Amino acid sequence: MGDIDSMTVPRRRLGVEGPYVSALSLGSWHTYDRMDFHDAVDMVSHAVELGINLFDVAVYGIPGQKPVFTDVLFSAIVRAAGLAREEYLLSTKVWLEGYPARPLREQVERAMFRAGTEYADLAILGDIRGDARGDAVDLERLAGDLAELEESGLIGHWGVNNWSAQAITTIRRHAVEAGSAGPQVAQLKYSPCRRAIADGAPFAELFSAGLSMQASDVLEGGILAGKVAPTREIGRDPGGVRERIIASAPGIAAVAAELDASAAQVCVAFALSHPATASVLFGATRREQLVDNVAGLRLLDRVGASALRARLVPFFADGGVVDPSGP
Repeated sequence: MGDIDSMTVPRRRLGVEGPYVSALSLGSWHTYDRMDFHDAVDMVSHAVELGINLFDVAVYGIPGQKPVFTDVLFSAIVRAAGLAREEYLLSTKVWLEGYPARPLREQVERAMFRAGTEYADLAILGDIRGDARGDAVDLERLAGDLAELEESGLIGHWGVNNWSAQAITTIRRHAVEAGSAGPQVAQLKYSPCRRAIADGAPFAELFSAGLSMQASDVLEGGILAGKVAPTREIGRDPGGVRERIIASAPGIAAVAAELDASAAQVCVAFALSHPATASVLFGATRREQLVDNVAGLRLLDRVGASALRARLVPFFADGGVVDPSGP
């Protein structure tokens, strides 16, 4: 399979106007909080050595919930690693709970203060709760506020997390009217088991218009890597198909064994095989996990996208269950 430690992760354009980002991006859903600090510095340093330049360090600290410190730790990690700000791209989350009473600018400024920097290269708008079409949020006002943040340099570009195709289309129209390039990326759950949305016709139209995908939750909280009984909080379960996904884990592991690969590599390679994927987002708490996931690039090259996807058709769990237009 080659020397993974010496390979360079390639870069892909984020949307039409966005930066070139590494095909793999390292995120933290409280991962740095669970790591020895020295190990975290070593892992992040090695990620940069491998060519990863996009780091999602969003605070999953919605108002009213227990504070977390992933972003504060990340600011210390990059200092300890000796990384200059221009050596990495920072992605942050912008939460819509409480908006517009909770202004975007204040939220982003506070997030950047915690992360030890003055700007985010990418801001991802969190889920729209309660209304898939986006009627629960004034999207015209939101687009205008985002355009102002871009103009001020507080954020470089922005995207959305698990929005419907209709809501993305609407905010893109308002964004263009406000002088913004609009959303460059949709962060979507995507794996051999969850693919109804990203592979569906509504998003195919958006992708053809230049929107990129950042594939997330590709291991279903570790379930598809063999941790079928996770002990920590994992992501939501759209369509209620998690039991089917758990049942699929042994089959995916068997495919991986046939390909002389790990299940994690198979899932990463699958996510990379989608033509709209700009980057696959994953978390890791060990350097070995990082290296194993990066090896998914070599697996995709070795097996080929079409052949890999054909092997994984039997594990499509949310087809006919989840609306392809999105949440």
